[in-house]
Amino acid sequence: MEARGLTRRFGDLVAVDQIDLAIPRARIYGFLGPNGSGKTTTIRMLCGLLRPSAGEARVLGCQIPRDAHALRRKIGYMTQRFSLYDELTVRENLDFMGEIYSLPAARRRKRVDALLADYHLDRPDQRAGTLSGGQRQRLALAASLIHEPELLFLDEPTSAVDPQNRRDFWESLFGLVDRGTTILVSTHYMDEAERCHALAILADGRLVAAGSPRDLEARIGAIVLEVETEEMRAARAALAGMQGLWSVAQLGTRLHALIDPAIADPAGAVRAALSHSGVDARVEVAEASLEDVFVAATAERGA
Repeated sequence: MEARGLTRRFGDLVAVDQIDLAIPRARIYGFLGPNGSGKTTTIRMLCGLLRPSAGEARVLGCQIPRDAHALRRKIGYMTQRFSLYDELTVRENLDFMGEIYSLPAARRRKRVDALLADYHLDRPDQRAGTLSGGQRQRLALAASLIHEPELLFLDEPTSAVDPQNRRDFWESLFGLVDRGTTILVSTHYMDEAERCHALAILADGRLVAAGSPRDLEARIGAIVLEVETEEMRAARAALAGMQGLWSVAQLGTRLHALIDPAIADPAGAVRAALSHSGVDARVEVAEASLEDVFVAATAERGA
């Protein structure tokens, strides 16, 4: 999958602004960003549901938007909200999706039975509207796979499920990748982003960073400092007006601070600010997390 200069405008609003992408097969590629960053709009353009205002994309050999209709038979799409039929049973929903994709009756029955087993949908005659959040999620994933797509789009698929179901869901995704499926998933959960083979971080419709989680952490573009102190409130107040401070967050008895790399001797500057306010603290350089990468990338964008 490749995109060049992908842009979408809604009147004067630029929702997606000249995004370039190159996504290899059989990988999980993540879009990480806050609400309104352009994740869903980008996905809708890539799967042919929304015409770009500018730029182009090639997905599974199909030129977008020209070949959007042909592409739809090669992809699966799972939306943020449960989009199946509450009144139908689990089996009826899967069977209906198979009919939509014109699967022959024998193949449709075989696929439905396989998906019921693969995704532990143990009550096929239960109405979808009565399922738990985790069960609804598994049903929605199974439905998006009924026609065995080469590429799967997942738009914040775990936003309404508990941590254990989220973990199980991701194990299912890695199983799909092992069988050759390419997956593009949007999320605002840092732990999910860390599971992706590669990421694009979006802010205000722009691509502000891209790469594997480890690569992004290694080239964060900020100095990460940890401040350990018993005087949390005083320490935060002392650092509040410090030049070059991008963010500060409390982690138990530590403060996690991101500093502009243009600041000379950032650790020394933090120590001086704390000492000036009479705060006793230990300041050390720390390893970056993916959350740090996200904050630094968006801070640079807003600077």
